[in-house]
Amino acid sequence: MIQLFAAVYLDEDVAVLVARLLRARLHDVVTAAEAGQSGKSDPEQLAYAVSHRRVIVTHYRRDFAPLAQEYGATGQQHFGIILAVRRSPYELAQRLLNLPNRVTSNEMEDQVFCI
Repeated sequence: MIQLFAAVYLDEDVAVLVARLLRARLHDVVTAAEAGQSGKSDPEQLAYAVSHRRVIVTHYRRDFAPLAQEYGATGQQHFGIILAVRRSPYELAQRLLNLPNRVTSNEMEDQVFCI
């Protein structure tokens, strides 16, 4: 079954306002604070997202790009990593909302997107 909109996990550095803006458009979004993941390491953040079948959104490009490579090299699956440039929460939310116009949830699996 093809799912059009991915469930999203925002790491703790992404503004909570982004979650509110996405939820206003009926997207399934969980923040690190809501998940009890604040203060966890980047590998733990990604592991949480994977265990809950969520795409992770992060600003930590330097940390998550190597993690994505490690997952690929070891055959581990993830459900998408979105490396977001720091922008206003409104602009970031809009970019996230536009992503399903280009790729389905299933196509995000094991992929890294820069927005």
